[in-house]
Amino acid sequence: MPQATLRTDRIELVPLSDDHLEDEIELDADPEVMRYLTGRARDRAEVEILHRRRLAAAERVDGLGFWAGLVDGRFAGWWILEPPTRADQGPVEGQAELGYRLLRRRWRQGLASEGARELLRHAFEDLRLTRVFAETMAVNTASRATMRAIGMRHVRTFHPDWEEPLPGSHLGEVEYAITREQWFASRAAGA
Repeated sequence: MPQATLRTDRIELVPLSDDHLEDEIELDADPEVMRYLTGRARDRAEVEILHRRRLAAAERVDGLGFWAGLVDGRFAGWWILEPPTRADQGPVEGQAELGYRLLRRRWRQGLASEGARELLRHAFEDLRLTRVFAETMAVNTASRATMRAIGMRHVRTFHPDWEEPLPGSHLGEVEYAITREQWFASRAAGA
């Protein structure tokens, strides 16, 4: 199954393509956007390398990958469903990691959760995945709030080895997750 175009009330989620490279460069050039990821802005050369990796994510497992989120036809950020990449994240088959990154001017508008909810729907209804998880630094309260808002539950706090520790990294990373059964149960309950 090729990567689908998805829609919410406000967002069109289109498979990431070379057309979005300049948007990705703008996104990753904002040090506030990157605060809990790298602690600094990325330069063009770094983003170009990452762009290739992001495009390749769609080739690893059918239906998964990166999506550019368009609001009124303009780039707002990206969302991802990607197969696990580390041994501690569990088996690849049946699960995916959820992620999102938005332009700062698009923060606090409910877009992260709106796009993430659509990716959960896609993961469980269309792709029939069994589990979706997300990770962030424990100090990233905004991302943790988004995870809770879409029905994910805290699974664990872990302490990876940081090559270049960021402020707050001593508190670790957190993993939130939701299973297919939990997602369908919350839908039936009207959540």
